[in-house]
Amino acid sequence: MGGVDIRIATARATFGVMEPKRGLFAGGGTTARLPRQLAFPAAMEFLLTAEAFPASRALDLGLLNEIVEPDELMPRALEWAARICANAPLAVQATKESVIRGLAGTLDDAYGIEAELSTRIFATEDAKEGPLAFKEKRPPNWTAR
Repeated sequence: MGGVDIRIATARATFGVMEPKRGLFAGGGTTARLPRQLAFPAAMEFLLTAEAFPASRALDLGLLNEIVEPDELMPRALEWAARICANAPLAVQATKESVIRGLAGTLDDAYGIEAELSTRIFATEDAKEGPLAFKEKRPPNWTAR
């Protein structure tokens, strides 16, 4: 499942699709993925203007999750990773799979994929452990089973 799920940058970072400025085409999935990741007008702004945008504009357009100081970039990325890893691994994996596969088809296809993955996840040991840990007021012990 390709792509970047969480994006963090420093204020000095710039973002852009520069190929049209050089007479080139932004292939490799750029024109396919960007309109699915951003609002259509924002994606078209990136794709058609071929301008370098500051991190603040990329954040405003939804390309970034947050902007941090340079010395905070890696610690903050690790914090994001820890927040994600605190969740049940099979549920996180299925959530990402559902989103990625669901975006490739119709909304009805996405509902079917969601139902399939939901059935699979609710049959796991982790799906029993999560509510039990909540009831017992303790951290869950995920086994990825």
